[in-house]
Amino acid sequence: MTTVAFLGTGIMGRQMAVNLARAGVSVRAWNRTRAKAEPLAAEGVTVVETPGEAVKGADFLVTMLADGPAVAEVFRGLSLEPGTIWLQTSTVGVEWADRLAEASVAAGVPFVDCPVMGTKGPAEQGQLQVLAAGPDNVHDGAAEVFDAIGSKTRWLGTEPGTATRLKLVMNAWILALTNGTGESLALARVLGVDPQLFFDVMSGTGFDVPYARAKGPMMLSGEYPASFPASLAAKDARLVVEAAGHAIDVGGAAAALAHLESAVEAGHGEDDMAAVYEGIVKKGH
Repeated sequence: MTTVAFLGTGIMGRQMAVNLARAGVSVRAWNRTRAKAEPLAAEGVTVVETPGEAVKGADFLVTMLADGPAVAEVFRGLSLEPGTIWLQTSTVGVEWADRLAEASVAAGVPFVDCPVMGTKGPAEQGQLQVLAAGPDNVHDGAAEVFDAIGSKTRWLGTEPGTATRLKLVMNAWILALTNGTGESLALARVLGVDPQLFFDVMSGTGFDVPYARAKGPMMLSGEYPASFPASLAAKDARLVVEAAGHAIDVGGAAAALAHLESAVEAGHGEDDMAAVYEGIVKKGH
């Protein structure tokens, strides 16, 4: 039986680990706050005390942690056995994707840069899209893991960081959509327009966006059950802005970052990224 060491059981990682167990994979999971991992035991996942326990004899190491520094810190303390393949699914940005790839070379383990597209719902349904870049000879083996957590794997070559770069491109679009939805709904209220007309008018048009329909009702209700926390969305927006550097003006991502940071400061860090609306309204005061 294939054994996976799964490090990081937050909103995304928790369900990814469960889907692996349901697919017949032996999963040993670790989370910095163990209490968040404990419910996985009822799903057939073995919850362990340390990352070292998780990786002992594992065929795959899957990291799904908050950011590059967190991944690097945990990996630095591991002693991986020959043959273990590292599947790095966290969104860490260009610089850290390169650093982690270098760390894998130093440790002598194959490395797959494989961030995932999707939030809580797709993770629960096993419908994530995996963006992957890594050695050709690990594709077949990695498929067992990727097929359990996602509906599609898109291999992008062998160069580490390639998948991370595409993830940033996709995140720039998602951030712009979410922030744009918030700005339009906030503007409607300021102008005395029924916000529901925003959805009614775009219905059936070419600019009807399902993402706006998912996030918009949260913004109007002021209730933000987290599919993807605002604090992590702010981190992702920061990575997009940093990656763009001075080469181009990613104004949409920069605006989203400013509004998300404002929302986090106002106490919405653990709320869904739709709480960007709170940052938009706050900025207007």
